[in-house]
Amino acid sequence: MPSFAAVLSVLGLVAALVAGVYAVSFAAAPRGFESGPFLSGARPAEHAVSRYHVRWYTASMVFLAFDMEMVFMFPWALVVASTGVKAVVEMFAFLALLLVGVLYAWREGAFRWA
Repeated sequence: MPSFAAVLSVLGLVAALVAGVYAVSFAAAPRGFESGPFLSGARPAEHAVSRYHVRWYTASMVFLAFDMEMVFMFPWALVVASTGVKAVVEMFAFLALLLVGVLYAWREGAFRWA
């Protein structure tokens, strides 16, 4: 039997198995329940696509900047001893760049909530 026929027969078997699982779950599903939000059965207070205040976006961008700092700082901490002073200077330059971003966000009022 050619190899492509074996692959197609396995794919057909998997498709039949998936269709069978969907058929069994559809047949065994309880009837009469209202499809609603999964919030302990309570009705939502607002629409799911409600708008957020623009301050949340700036705060999330600052959080992502510091999150990326940690993503880059962990591998740096593993190789800093073998790399030497050059790695320390580059990391402090990176931290200075992040500090400039935080100072700019602070100046623009991204951290002012009132």
